[in-house]
Amino acid sequence: MNGSRIVAVGHYQPARVLTNEDLAGMVDTSDEWITSRVGIRTRHIAGPDEPVDELAAHAAAKALASAGLAPGDIDLVLVATSTAVDRSPNMAARVAARLGIPSPAAMDLNVVCAGFTHALATADHAVRAGASARALVIGADKMSDVTDWTDRTTCVLVGDGAGAAVVEASAEPGIGPVLWGSVPEMGHAVRIEGQPARFAQEGQSVYRWATTRLPAIARGACERAGYAPEDLAGVVLHQANLRIIEPLAEKLGAVNAVVARDVTESGNTSAASIPLAFSKLVEQGRITTGDPVLLFGFGGNLSYAGQVVRCP
Repeated sequence: MNGSRIVAVGHYQPARVLTNEDLAGMVDTSDEWITSRVGIRTRHIAGPDEPVDELAAHAAAKALASAGLAPGDIDLVLVATSTAVDRSPNMAARVAARLGIPSPAAMDLNVVCAGFTHALATADHAVRAGASARALVIGADKMSDVTDWTDRTTCVLVGDGAGAAVVEASAEPGIGPVLWGSVPEMGHAVRIEGQPARFAQEGQSVYRWATTRLPAIARGACERAGYAPEDLAGVVLHQANLRIIEPLAEKLGAVNAVVARDVTESGNTSAASIPLAFSKLVEQGRITTGDPVLLFGFGGNLSYAGQVVRCP
């Protein structure tokens, strides 16, 4: 085996839906103000009894079921999250315990909104190096826990959820080389910090960076995998804001691709946003087995990571 591939995906969102009209009753905002600026109409919000690892476990269980695998078939669990409340046990170990996965390597990755694509690359490397036979890669965040619900500039953006993928060895590589990096001196542009921790960002700085610097980097990820943007069947960018997604996708030049716009109904779910949107496209049949799809995460730390994958 000289590669790895995604064999199944799954996603989960809490039952409670928070609409723009609901938010208008909480802060000085309106449906028109929110949709015109960020394109979001609804978001799912977890309850106090729904921790991050529960969201993650639900998505992971669906991915395992879709793959026809048992928990014992997994030897590596990676959870990308930036909203874990506790330091130990980590989310990966808690998910493994919930699912009954025996003795896996269990690690969390905190690269905020680019967390899932970093975790997917890590799983790909581990499988290709022979350190893992089959990995469970999860992006899960409960942004509602770190949101100031009196701040209309941030509370209108966020949602909760999880997405997961099962990765295994493959004779034909189904996960392309990752292109990743960061702008650490600009890390202050997106923050989850303080006591209690609160999400904050410099919106205009993030917007300018995402729409001017990232298109070339996303094209570079395609080139590393041997694809031109017009060869892509799907593009799943971090679901930050429709005003970022649409110009970035247009500048990328993926003219034949389905572009994920799950942000409109899910909001910004941070590390969950890419696997959540990807899983929905698969479930809806909008992309099919073998299709080349660009996954491209960006955001906190002004980090980015992208790779072209084959649709399971």
